[in-house]
Amino acid sequence: MFIISVALTVAAIIITAVFGLRFGVDFRGGALMEIVFKVSRPPTAELSDVIGKISGAKDKNVSPVGERGALIRLNNVDEQTHQNILNKISEKFGEINESRFDSIGPTIGKELRNKSITAIVILLAAIIAYIAFVFRKMSRVLSPWAMGLAAIIALIHDVVIPVGVFALLGHFYGIEITAVFVAAALTILGYSLSDSVVVFDRVRENVLRLGSSQDFGGLVHKSIMQTLVRSLNTTFTTLLALIAIFFFGGESIKYFSLALIIGIFSGAYSSIFVASPILVWLSGKRKV
Repeated sequence: MFIISVALTVAAIIITAVFGLRFGVDFRGGALMEIVFKVSRPPTAELSDVIGKISGAKDKNVSPVGERGALIRLNNVDEQTHQNILNKISEKFGEINESRFDSIGPTIGKELRNKSITAIVILLAAIIAYIAFVFRKMSRVLSPWAMGLAAIIALIHDVVIPVGVFALLGHFYGIEITAVFVAAALTILGYSLSDSVVVFDRVRENVLRLGSSQDFGGLVHKSIMQTLVRSLNTTFTTLLALIAIFFFGGESIKYFSLALIIGIFSGAYSSIFVASPILVWLSGKRKV
């Protein structure tokens, strides 16, 4: 499973490098409109054609929302173009209501992207320091910094895989990376860290209780088995809620829940098949 995890991570990195990420309005700047048709929503292609004929409306992307709504992403448009779009759509397809309009400049989008990256880097550094402090009593077996490194590698695995999936979705289906995805990534980091810390804490308890009665690899395996049922039950119940949100929660949080589903599922096995093997390898397989 460790080799499979490495293969999935490498594949996700390659996919992201080849296809890139499709950044949304939050990061690249632009306008976001959400409209609701009074009678029925027209086909997405027809709605896109009408918008495409309007001067100033570029880089359009139309997605259905609910039963009668549509989400329209555009380049930055002035108020005149904004009103022109609403008028043309209502003339062609009947009465509409605009429930949302957001406009973000490219400078703000770039700043948000840089702050998101900074937030993730600071979080990873804080995690290493936290684990090193909490597990400092493990220094007679291996460096507590090694435990932090093992946890960070598992966390990177848990975030890189959803990024690779969204790179594929962005290339083939036009799914964009927004600030909501960053929130999902930070949530995944916290959830996955919790799972790894549970295993590491049981390892610490067994080290303090059993001493040098067995090799470190066997002790880590025993710790995993002692926490396995708890981890699986927690992950399963969390995924049930997220799957319900994905199918019934609405368009605005659909891909937030999808990112969490992928990240939490990968995090369920990363603490067992990624963090733990790395922990044993870093220990040098010494006797406890």
